[in-house]
Amino acid sequence: MSHLRIATFNLLHGQPLGPDGSPLPLPADPAAPLAEAVAALDADVLALQEVDRYQERSGLVDQAAAAAKALGAGDWRFAAALHGRPAPGAGWILDPDAPGLQTYGPDELGYDAELPCYGTALITRLPVHHWRARRFPPAPFGLPLRVAGHRGLTPVPDEPRAALAAVLEGGEGPFTVVAAHLSFVPGWNMGQLAGIRRWIADLPAPYLLLGDFNLIGPVPRTVLGGAALVDGLGPERWRGRQHGPEAREIRRAQRRLRARRGVHLRTRPAPPLPRRALLQGWRDLARTPTYPSHRPSVQFDHVLAVGVPRSAVLSTSAPALGVSDHRPLLVEVDL
Repeated sequence: MSHLRIATFNLLHGQPLGPDGSPLPLPADPAAPLAEAVAALDADVLALQEVDRYQERSGLVDQAAAAAKALGAGDWRFAAALHGRPAPGAGWILDPDAPGLQTYGPDELGYDAELPCYGTALITRLPVHHWRARRFPPAPFGLPLRVAGHRGLTPVPDEPRAALAAVLEGGEGPFTVVAAHLSFVPGWNMGQLAGIRRWIADLPAPYLLLGDFNLIGPVPRTVLGGAALVDGLGPERWRGRQHGPEAREIRRAQRRLRARRGVHLRTRPAPPLPRRALLQGWRDLARTPTYPSHRPSVQFDHVLAVGVPRSAVLSTSAPALGVSDHRPLLVEVDL
């Protein structure tokens, strides 16, 4: 098994904040606060949301590239949900000539520098077999929200969202990681979450789904399908192998679980679960408030998994880093 540090972090475009949550000015090196925060996470896999690329408000920094450099990560992708510039109180002024979805990576450093954009990033130190990206359209209406630096509620229109998926090579073989930022509009974000589940159905398990879902507590797991169906099963069962000490321990754990629930036991091992069942066995790997960063009270940021038993989680934390109105969510796991 590999001991991995998995994290998700909504950056608020790298905005430094004071102890009371008030915005602070960018330093002479505008990438420094972001780089310091990301380096402190020391993550092997990092999902980032609300990421700027060549935006004036964040010092014209390619934030995905800066974060990858801070981690010493070999591969990364940034998915631009939109090309344009923020307009306070009006959402975004979109560039009519820019594509709806564009991905950038290490080979595109400096490319399209004249097209500022905004979206989601996924950064990894692990070998990558495959990348894919998708874009979600905005909800047709917005909501009044609390915005950093503004008193009271501010009407905010919804915006396009982006998700990235990568098939990575772990100690026990390939697994899939998804980075996503979902709408803040109730119901619309649930539909996006269900869409992600279908979108990755052909990729190899285990699955890790990271991001700011704008859904609190157990709601994302409930939308995707809880882990009760496959509780006690580990990576050996997910790959359909039924031999060896780990597979025998999995079967014993399953029999004990069924006995506690009064389910009739079969003498033969069950066949491998179909892929549809695998995608319904989601669990939360961390349950801790992440928002607002100066006084966390709710959890909008999540690390969900399929095929990762709770016993594989070594630690969880949501450290205060002085950047963004969200705290990052960090999970150490054996995978």
